[in-house]
Amino acid sequence: MSNPKPEVWQRGPVAGIPSLLQPVAHALLQAREEVYALMNDFPSRYLWQKPAGVASVGFHLQHLTGVLDRLFTYARNESLSPAQRAWLAAEGKSFESENPVLELISRFNSQVDQALQQLANTDEQTLTDFRGIGRAQLPSTVLGLLFHSAEHTQRHVGQLFVTVRVLLTYPKPDH
Repeated sequence: MSNPKPEVWQRGPVAGIPSLLQPVAHALLQAREEVYALMNDFPSRYLWQKPAGVASVGFHLQHLTGVLDRLFTYARNESLSPAQRAWLAAEGKSFESENPVLELISRFNSQVDQALQQLANTDEQTLTDFRGIGRAQLPSTVLGLLFHSAEHTQRHVGQLFVTVRVLLTYPKPDH
C-alpha cells in the first residue's frame, strides 16, 4: 500500500523556519503525522499495557511531549520549571480522562506547534552557542539540542509503532 503523500522532508521547506533548522521541522512534522495515523482509533484499554515488559503506548505519548518541551527549554538556555519536573515524574503513569488517547495526541500536537514556533524564532547565528543540560549542565549547543529533539522524537515514534502493532495483533485479555 503506497502513501499518497510524500514524506514531509520531500514536500519542500516549511514556511518561516530557518534553512539550517528545516530538518528538525521536517522530523517533528513527520512524527506528528505518523502518531496521528498510528493512534487513530487506538483502543484506550491498551494504553498502559506493557507487552513483553516494554514501555507502554501511554508512556511514549507522554515522553514525546515531555522531551520536546524539556530539550527546547534547554535550547532557550532556561531551567526546567516545577511543572516540567512534575510532567517528567508522571511519564508512564496513567491518569483520569474521558478520552486519554485523544488528550495525549492533542498535547503532543500542541508541543510540536510550540517547537515549530521556537524554531521559527531561532537565530541561526546562535546554533553553536553553548547550552548546559540539566542541573549538571552537561555540554551541548542550541543545534545539538534541537537536532537531538528531532531524532529522539523519531526514535520514540518507531518504538510506539512497534508497541501499537504488537498490542493490536496480540492483544492481552483486559484485566
